[in-house]
Amino acid sequence: MSDMVKLAAAAVAAALCCVVVRKQTPELALALAVTGGAVVLWMVLSSLEYVTAFLSELAQTAGLSPAVLSPVLKVTGISIITHTAVELCKDAKESGLASCLEFAGTVTALVVTVPLIRAVLSTVSGLI
Repeated sequence: MSDMVKLAAAAVAAALCCVVVRKQTPELALALAVTGGAVVLWMVLSSLEYVTAFLSELAQTAGLSPAVLSPVLKVTGISIITHTAVELCKDAKESGLASCLEFAGTVTALVVTVPLIRAVLSTVSGLI
């Protein structure tokens, strides 16, 4: 709970700075927003390590191979990065670039899942 309060405070402080600066220099406001986002993401990275460790433990308990869990974690990371970058592009009034980035994120996620789909097909083939 206290971590989320810190994250929210950092984001609100960055947003307020952006609002004040945007009237004078929109480019600086965008730079402040990107910096504020980077600070928030940096602060939350330690929590991701905890989640990753838990998922690895869960996979070992369930007997899942890393080939199954790895694509799931990669797709989650790709979606988070894509969503953040798309929102930054939209804030910069570059909706065309944002649309291209969404498409690229989708294709990248599909490429990463190919090994998982192969593993599922192999398992299903073995059962038949």
